Amino acid sequence: MLTSPPLSIVIPSRQRVDLLGLCLASVTRHAPFGTEIIVVDDGSFDAAVSRTSLKFPGVRVVRLPRSRGYCIAANRGIEASRGAVIELLNDDTQVLAGWADAALRCFEDSRVGAVAPLVLKGVPGERPIIDSAGDGYDPGGFAWKHGHRQPLTDAFLQNRVVTAASGSSVFLLRAVLEQTGLFPEHFGAYFEDVDLSLRINALGYQVRYEPASRVWHRGGASHGTACRRLVERQSCNEERLFWRNLDRDRPLRVLARHLAVLSGKALRRLREGTLIPFLMGRLRAFSEIRHFDLNRKDDPTCPKLQPLGPS
Repeated sequence: MLTSPPLSIVIPSRQRVDLLGLCLASVTRHAPFGTEIIVVDDGSFDAAVSRTSLKFPGVRVVRLPRSRGYCIAANRGIEASRGAVIELLNDDTQVLAGWADAALRCFEDSRVGAVAPLVLKGVPGERPIIDSAGDGYDPGGFAWKHGHRQPLTDAFLQNRVVTAASGSSVFLLRAVLEQTGLFPEHFGAYFEDVDLSLRINALGYQVRYEPASRVWHRGGASHGTACRRLVERQSCNEERLFWRNLDRDRPLRVLARHLAVLSGKALRRLREGTLIPFLMGRLRAFSEIRHFDLNRKDDPTCPKLQPLGPS
């Protein structure tokens, strides 16, 4: 049985108050009764995020005095929450009726530690094109979104186990987060969701994809468009992800595959004209390898979620 409140929704936000308003309008309209809604104001100018959030009755605000990035903002929101299940939502999403109820039902299976909704690109009413139907990860060091940019067909309407869930919208069981720890705060943003999902898998829990839980995601609006600095950050975090989750049972085979992955990615970046930031990101991650805790125990980069006291 889930304790009260059954669900906390945490929405980190920094600058797009117009999209945040649309997100909150959909969440407050469709959330189950008793849902706790927390917006984390990640140091927005003139507290614009806080002021927009407080226009919606029942919404709590956690304000950071300066921008700390997605992982820290998300972690502070999770720490402030009290729900047995926590959903992280991007501020450029809109939810549909029944999205939360469908996801919560998945946790009736004690093997489930996280739920990935069906995330659609764009806004409600548009032709449904998939952003993510759950995420995958290859041990050689690359992640992907199932169904990305494909039309919604019957093939994506089945509940199933996936490797990871997109951080744009993911339901997480508090009791599991108390064991895994939260997001690695030095990641800032990008691939932190896959890292957490892999830690959930390592504990023996499933990540379940639930197509009846539907979220629309504009995409790109939360962090801006691609640039050289963004390529460097993504490259760095992707390499960190690999080393933090290295399969130590077959290291030589995995490392050989990883070298092939790096070669293919470098060629693509060369054609795109972004090879230098790609390499800079990898080198930055390589410099940290000696610090990685491959045992995943007491990882100082992933704050522990403390158990709740008596309600």
